[in-house]
Amino acid sequence: MSWDIDRAVTELLDRESTKTDGGRITDEWPGLDLPTAYQVQDALLRRKIDAGEQLVGVKLGLTSRAKQQRMGIESPLTAWLTDAMELPVGAPVRLDELIHPRIEPEIVFVMGDRLAGPGVTAATAMRAVRSVHAGFEVIDSRYRDFSFALPDVVADNASSSRFVFSGDGVSPDGLDLALEGCLLGIDGQVVDSATGAAVQGHPGEALALAANALGARGIEIEPGWVVLTGGLTDAVFLEPGREVSAEFTNLGTLRVVGS
Repeated sequence: MSWDIDRAVTELLDRESTKTDGGRITDEWPGLDLPTAYQVQDALLRRKIDAGEQLVGVKLGLTSRAKQQRMGIESPLTAWLTDAMELPVGAPVRLDELIHPRIEPEIVFVMGDRLAGPGVTAATAMRAVRSVHAGFEVIDSRYRDFSFALPDVVADNASSSRFVFSGDGVSPDGLDLALEGCLLGIDGQVVDSATGAAVQGHPGEALALAANALGARGIEIEPGWVVLTGGLTDAVFLEPGREVSAEFTNLGTLRVVGS
C-alpha cells in the first residue's frame, strides 16, 4: 500500500488514539519532504476539527539555534493547538492518555490583534500581544524514542499533546522578555534554568517568525489565539506523582503533576 497524505494522517491519529508509537514515516515514504509534511499537518488538523475540536492557536518548535543546526533548518517549526490539548491550571497530566510525555516551560502569548506576515518584525509582533503568561507544553511524539527526521515531526504536529498556561497574564508593556528568567524544578529541586533569550534571542522574534512562516501559507494569527513560543529548557519526562514547576521572574510560578 503506497503512502499519501491521507494515509499518513490516519497512521498518526491511530498511534495517538491507541497510545502506541512507531517508526519514522520517512523510512517508508521517502517523498515526505517538508512542504508535504505541512500538508499532512494541516490535514491532521482538519480531521480533528471534523471530530469536534476547535483551533485555538499555534505553537513553535525547535526555536533554539542549536536545535535548528542539528536538524538542518534555519527557522522554527509551526504547529497547531486545539482546545482538546489545553489543561486547566492545577489539573494533573493524565499519563495513561499519552505515550512517553515530556514537559518544557514556555513563555506564552495571548494575542490581542491579528498578525499577518510576511514582513512582521519582533516589534510589530509584540504590539499585537494582549498578555504574556507562564506556561508548559507537554510533548508526546508518536515516533519511537522521539526519533524522527524533520518532515516526520512536522507531520506529527511537532509532537504536540497538551499545554497549560497561567490564567493571570501580564501586559507585555515594560517587560524585558529576553531577560525573563525561568527556574525549572522537579519535586522542589531546581534542575535547569533559562531566560527568554533562549527563544530566538527574544520570544517576540519567535512570534514574528511564526507570523511570517504562516503568512507564506496564507494563514494569519488571529486575535485571541494562544501562541506557545518554544521551550526555554530541555524537556523533562513526566512520571506519576512527579511535580514539575516553572518559576518565572515576572510571570509567576506554574506547577504540573503527572498522574
